[in-house]
Amino acid sequence: MSPRNVVLVLLDSLNRHDLGCYGAAHGASPNLDRFASQSVRFDRHVTGSMPCMPARHDLLVGALDFLWRPWGSIEVWEEPITHHLRAAGVTTALVSDHPHLFESGGENYHTDFHSWDYQRGSENDPWRLVPDATAVGAPSIPDARPAPFPRAYDVSRTWFREEADFPGPRTMASAADWVRVNAAAQDRYLLFVDEFDPHEPFDTPEPWASRFDEDWSDAKLIWPPYAVDALGQGRLDEASARQVRASYLGGLAMIDHWFGRLLDAIDASPDADDTAIIVCTDHGHYLGDLDDTGRDLWGKPMVPLYEEIAHTPLLIRWPGREPGVVDALTTNVDLHATLCDVFGVSMEHRVHGRSIAPLLDGTASSIRDWAVAGYWGNWVHVVDAAGRKYARSHVGDNAPLSMWSNRWSTMPLPIDHGHRMPRPDGRARLDHMPGSDVPVIRQPFEPGDPIPYWASMARPDEHHLFDLVEDPTEDRNLVGEDRRREAELSELLRVALRELEADEHLERLGLD
Repeated sequence: MSPRNVVLVLLDSLNRHDLGCYGAAHGASPNLDRFASQSVRFDRHVTGSMPCMPARHDLLVGALDFLWRPWGSIEVWEEPITHHLRAAGVTTALVSDHPHLFESGGENYHTDFHSWDYQRGSENDPWRLVPDATAVGAPSIPDARPAPFPRAYDVSRTWFREEADFPGPRTMASAADWVRVNAAAQDRYLLFVDEFDPHEPFDTPEPWASRFDEDWSDAKLIWPPYAVDALGQGRLDEASARQVRASYLGGLAMIDHWFGRLLDAIDASPDADDTAIIVCTDHGHYLGDLDDTGRDLWGKPMVPLYEEIAHTPLLIRWPGREPGVVDALTTNVDLHATLCDVFGVSMEHRVHGRSIAPLLDGTASSIRDWAVAGYWGNWVHVVDAAGRKYARSHVGDNAPLSMWSNRWSTMPLPIDHGHRMPRPDGRARLDHMPGSDVPVIRQPFEPGDPIPYWASMARPDEHHLFDLVEDPTEDRNLVGEDRRREAELSELLRVALRELEADEHLERLGLD
């Protein structure tokens, strides 16, 4: 039975291993676990383009983004699925507090929704200029700020007078209101709830703020470091590391609570039986919390995509489908293909997803043999259906590397980072994206050039191969140890890049 409607809920930086339905024991996700008991749990879902906006490009456009640009808008040779749903008479709505959707590099993802509701105040959303002078009754708890530059959130958080004023709760409440007011009046609809929590800042009022670390008495650590070896270098000690993890879990528990209200609103709607609900994320978040891995990783530093960040949760409640588990390999572009399948639309530009619907209706046991993932200009990862992961970095001096874009907008970064987006120069030439005859600016970068942020910390000649069945915590890098599997996976990556027509990477990665 194919659904008439879809509610897609993306919770940003949602760690699979922190959900009870995937084995966590700390109890931070009772409503997501309740939802999972009604749904199909996918056990082999992996991220694709990293991080936030590239992942949304995978989801809304259906084309892998990270092989061609670091972070950007919808380009002129492609359309979001909402454009085609509008033409097909399907109502589309966006409810979000995700600030990157409304700044450079994400500014046109929302425009083809029939309606969009932006709840202000998350992270560095430039919402307020001055703090609330009265702050009477404000729930803000003193926080420590390790960053050397001011954050808009420092001002915004003074205006939250109660839990319901925080952006995450407002987003979930607004989505629930949308269902109550609008759902029954639409012939068919897609509601996309793009929720920034539990992404940092891990800021919550009580009781969530202290729930997972009752002994902490100093200012709350709501901004995690982005670091390799943070404990080893003394940036965190054991107590502050526990506090950062506890703050994340507090944010997860709070948004889980408000997700429960959205779920209740959907269940009470007259078309609940015709509505599919998808819960997913863009990626996980390193919190140095898998002690048996021996990895002291925090945030989203430039390291290979280990399972903590790349192996992501996916839960789907599908009309007519009994709860269960699917072990087939899936990735985020497949969610786009599934929406196309449900609503009977197709894209004019080239897409890379495979519909998950056959896995749900029982007509297929698998939909893909491999999936690729990564940050632009960094490692390219391939995961195969047998449970092997290969991460290959560039060889030598990171050339050739190009950015392909006609919009030339990317994630704005604070001046203190020292990274400004390089402009196209006289070396740029017109090329064509695979499957398109629209000319695109292709800007090459050479050794010594300033390059966009995501590739600036790339490390050459560092490859990783893991057998996730034998070694689920990725303790044993098989590169140089198992030549047979290394050859098989490097060949699989070569095949994948050729199929995607990402030919430049064959030379960059030494696979040509």
